[in-house]
Amino acid sequence: MAEREVHLKRLMQAGLAGDATAWRSLLTELRDPLRAFFRRRLYDCEADAEDLVQETLIAIHAKRATFQPDQSVGAWCFAIARYKLIDHLRRQGRRATVPLEDHQDVLWASETAEEGVARRDLSRVLSILPARQRRLIEDVRLSGFSVAEAAGRNGFSEGAAKVSVHRAMKTLTASVTAHED
Repeated sequence: MAEREVHLKRLMQAGLAGDATAWRSLLTELRDPLRAFFRRRLYDCEADAEDLVQETLIAIHAKRATFQPDQSVGAWCFAIARYKLIDHLRRQGRRATVPLEDHQDVLWASETAEEGVARRDLSRVLSILPARQRRLIEDVRLSGFSVAEAAGRNGFSEGAAKVSVHRAMKTLTASVTAHED
């Protein structure tokens, strides 16, 4: 277990035992990582990111009794943050997506063994693509963005994005077919 996680777990346990100073320290230490988490996803709206930090800290405080001692404090807190982000994006009428690269340990913390194998296999297959093309595929095929939206998010023209998605799918299909033979 990472040193930071041990420190956070110590603060969490002390806070749950009634130590107000430890609890305040835990929430203070979580503030900057949460702020970074939301800023990366809401790059166009600093105020919303700050609001979500506060909402998440309040939710962590309100839901502290649900924390299980064998859980990762970071994973538990960022799972709450992820749900707050999804709720916010739904309220805004935008698709709620979180990039796969960020906080995979949080995103997949409650997955089954089969889901873990599928995620690992998908990650391996996608790794053969260049990074920009992989992000396009993740946006269009996995996250449900339109080609136009994905193009804008990844710095492509819509036409170039269509071509890139088509070529990436051809490459992925060929790779999977080659492995099946």
